[in-house]
Amino acid sequence: MQCSYRYLTGKCFSLLRTYIIARTCVMAVRLLKVSSLATTVFAASGFYLYNSYVDPNDISIVRFGRAAITTAVISYDYLTSLKTVPYGTEDYWAVKSKIAQLFVSFEESPQGAASLAQVHKAVLHDGRTVAVKVQHPKVQTQSSKDILVIEFLLKTVTWLFPDFGFMWLVEEAKKNMPLELDFLNEGRNAERVANMLKHFEFLKVPKIHWDLSTKRILTMEFVEGGQVNDLEYMKENCIDVNEISRNLGKMYSEMIFVNGFVHCDPHPGNVLVKKCPKTNKTEIILLDHGLYQVLNDRFRLDYCRLWQSLIKTDMKRVEKYSRRLGAGDLYPLFACVLTARSWTAVNSGISQTTVTNKEDVEIRTNAALYLPQISELLNKVPREMLLLLKTNDLLRGIETTLQTRASASSFFNMSRCCIRAIAKYQKKRSRSRYKKMQIYFSEAFTLWQINLYELLLWIRGSTLGNWIVSFLNHIHYVH
Repeated sequence: MQCSYRYLTGKCFSLLRTYIIARTCVMAVRLLKVSSLATTVFAASGFYLYNSYVDPNDISIVRFGRAAITTAVISYDYLTSLKTVPYGTEDYWAVKSKIAQLFVSFEESPQGAASLAQVHKAVLHDGRTVAVKVQHPKVQTQSSKDILVIEFLLKTVTWLFPDFGFMWLVEEAKKNMPLELDFLNEGRNAERVANMLKHFEFLKVPKIHWDLSTKRILTMEFVEGGQVNDLEYMKENCIDVNEISRNLGKMYSEMIFVNGFVHCDPHPGNVLVKKCPKTNKTEIILLDHGLYQVLNDRFRLDYCRLWQSLIKTDMKRVEKYSRRLGAGDLYPLFACVLTARSWTAVNSGISQTTVTNKEDVEIRTNAALYLPQISELLNKVPREMLLLLKTNDLLRGIETTLQTRASASSFFNMSRCCIRAIAKYQKKRSRSRYKKMQIYFSEAFTLWQINLYELLLWIRGSTLGNWIVSFLNHIHYVH
């Protein structure tokens, strides 16, 4: 699990370090002239380096040092806690007996460990295998201290360099941290999304055992699988990467556009894949439901219409809905950040032009030209947009690994969900049966058009399509 506040903490510390070093260099060269190099780090790492296999934060000395210190503190806490319950004492066996009452077996070595908790495999008395997610006892106190330190450092840097506009990181961390520390909230989110997307047979959300769960312990169904970016695992298990990418796009389009309830941490450790032995069908397993973003109807529908406009290359509507989402005059930059495409590609049609290495190089090369504007944009857009941008970034990283980025199927799925979402909202607001019927037939016709167009594209790219084209060319040549 990679929680939001830890993600923001890592960004902040790495950002502060790079920002201060950059400032020193710039001041030496430009005689204390104010610049916005910190924004380069954030923009490049958060939006423009999604296709890189190296995360700058992973090699950050400060991030490494912070992780090492955190590990040391947690290890010390565990050791000192165990000292109070020595091996072989009555207290020790009392604790062991309580575990024995609940589980037939409980693996002491965790299946996985992260910044907030670790997961242990256990077996219940009825034979079911479960995963027990246990929160570290000191994590709440330590997390609060981390937030205070970040807030102090950010305020200090903002005081020294007023153009450093990232205080919103602290507000987001303060808002999301309590939600992620409440495992009962995570369980409720898991059940809600499982019910919401139950029509997707490929989706698997582990069931929650409420009788064995508390705010700091979450017991759930144990599910195994390979990480979604493990190409070797997929190859060994005959899993189609295109099918995975397509289904992942369907799932998230449904969450974002139709339901407005979005799982915001789809990094590879939280998205597993496997072949179901009974049906031989591929499943996507979605884990770690601590962080969700709820979108209100106005934001969600404006976001729907913006993506529709981007896919149709309707630049007037792109400007209109970008402004409604807070981008203002920075709407061209907003469109580029949202799609991770160049302005040329946005104007040409993101669904019509494929992503090239040349375009990626162009984006990274020209990113520095828009540093102050990026900082201004991130401060202007609604807070809901920040987690969506992070989610988009993680999904693009998966698509890049699977080499399915910007495939036509993803745009078809998004278009369908946008059409359904807008039609659903219009029918809900309409009181006239005639108007509802109009909306229904308009929705059905538009979806039929998309399905037909997708079918034609599939035929054109298939062996049958090539045979038909060859046959027609042969007839034309004979005549």
